[in-house]
Amino acid sequence: MFAHTVILGSPSSLIARAPGVDTMRPVERRAGRPITLGLVLACLVGTLLIGAVHKSPCADGHWEDGRQYHLACYTDIVPLFGTEQLSEGRLPYLDACRPSDFNCDEYPVLTMYFMRMAGWISGDDPGRFFWVNAILLSACAAVAAACLYLIDPGRALWFAVAPGLALQAFVNWDLLAVALTTAAMVAFVRRRDGVAGALIGVGAAAKLFPGLLLVPFAVDRLRQRQPDRAILLWWSAAAAWIAVNVPFVPTALTGWWEFFRFNGARGADWDSAWFLLCRHLSVCPSTGLINAASTVLMIGIGAWVWGAKRRREPDFPRWQLVFPFLVLFLLLGKVYSPQFSLWLLPWLVLILPDPRRFLAFEAADVAVFLTRFPFFGFHTGVGGLPQWVFETAVVIRGAVLVWCLVAWVREPSRRLPAEGGAERTRPMAHA
Repeated sequence: MFAHTVILGSPSSLIARAPGVDTMRPVERRAGRPITLGLVLACLVGTLLIGAVHKSPCADGHWEDGRQYHLACYTDIVPLFGTEQLSEGRLPYLDACRPSDFNCDEYPVLTMYFMRMAGWISGDDPGRFFWVNAILLSACAAVAAACLYLIDPGRALWFAVAPGLALQAFVNWDLLAVALTTAAMVAFVRRRDGVAGALIGVGAAAKLFPGLLLVPFAVDRLRQRQPDRAILLWWSAAAAWIAVNVPFVPTALTGWWEFFRFNGARGADWDSAWFLLCRHLSVCPSTGLINAASTVLMIGIGAWVWGAKRRREPDFPRWQLVFPFLVLFLLLGKVYSPQFSLWLLPWLVLILPDPRRFLAFEAADVAVFLTRFPFFGFHTGVGGLPQWVFETAVVIRGAVLVWCLVAWVREPSRRLPAEGGAERTRPMAHA
């Protein structure tokens, strides 16, 4: 699957087919030395090596001295080998979890079986399990970088050297879904809507956030007066998601449903706005109310942002709504785990008009990461940073994201190289 998504063509082959338009004229390169895929991948290797070295003190799972907090080298990969009961070849969902105080089978199908595959390769050794996952996740990062290169070579370099990527790549398995969403973007730019939809559907079988791409991508096609392409996108996504998930429903419904049950019932996490609201204003809604309020707020504010952008720039590329939707999902949701910033990374790279805001977000996000785990050390009594330091970093990161969102609404949209050379189809008036 990964090889198929990487080999999609060269940057100059990013063509858009529309009624009456056979090909998209390539944009001429700027003067100067071109950025090559080899350079992007070499930088990516360097970034991931820094990340691996940073995580290495925690890779063996011997955390009795609190190193996961003091060194901020925490990774879910090591403890979840045990809590997800991946030893002895247990098949997620199909083989029932043993009684435990920890959650088991709490991830979607594709992520659970990505973990299962790593376990088969590594054997019953948590240390080897970490390094096998690091290699597999590095391959996912390479897919994402290559896909970004096919869309915009210069911006792919931003992704490859992002400090947040070094810190977060090996915290959890989110790079699998990130690779699938960037591959979907390549297919979308090339107007292969069935492939784009299928990749989104498979991505949603790894993490739910890729499903957010369906609305912006479909609206972009509707605005081009191509409803058949929007329908193809949605049906392909639904078919791919169903194909991955349905085999487990009749045979292992309880295990398969655990992901949905767990995420619906979990409370507000430490670095969410809901937790800060509860802690400092003593306003503590129930989990059910938070779930409902988050959904309503995201839809309402998302619609307002859409309208505000359309009033300022009627012809803005509708696919760029991915960016505000993801920002609102993270800011208004009850959980913002450290690695969730990886979801945003490709869209920050493609959409932000200049590096200032990208660098501001990266700095704020790194500050959250490097204060989060020392705060956990302080919280658990092994020493570290007080909570207010961590919460200050969380507030600053939220403010930076709001700044980026406001700037996206107010400033002219950044066009992809492919969009800049395209003849446009007539847009629908109100999309």
